Amino acid sequence: MKWHVGLTAYLVLASTCWADEPRFVIGSTNPALADGARALLAGRDEDGIRLTLQGLKAANGKKEEEIALSNLCAGYTNLGDFATALKYCDIALARNDKIWRAYNSKALIYIYTKQYEKAERELLKGEAINADARSMKIARAMYLDATNPVVPAVEVDDRQQTNAK
Repeated sequence: MKWHVGLTAYLVLASTCWADEPRFVIGSTNPALADGARALLAGRDEDGIRLTLQGLKAANGKKEEEIALSNLCAGYTNLGDFATALKYCDIALARNDKIWRAYNSKALIYIYTKQYEKAERELLKGEAINADARSMKIARAMYLDATNPVVPAVEVDDRQQTNAK
């Protein structure tokens, strides 16, 4: 069963942002990796993960391995398998601590599991690398909404008064 964020607006916003700034990097020299990324972008997470794992086995160098690991991190996050997602995020970051997408996925995991101090740390790390990334901004907004929700300052009383004669 897929993980669903309770705030539909974030999902709509995130899906439109992914078109401009994909969470999944498509590797052109590795067909399984490219097909896996396309499947992940299309919301076919299980298929995307399977193909990405194949692409990881056939990776041509460190860059393709990092792409595959980052995509697995995001794919498992989408599925709600946070333990596996964190494993791939941590492997990716151990190889290259400049992969802001892995920090973004880790922040989302910690937001979803209400571990807000950890989420803040991951957001800061990712923002230090790519503060202008739309998905980082979405994750920051989700974090702020969870930790400091906006409370309306004015309450409108829309009850109708009846004139009793």
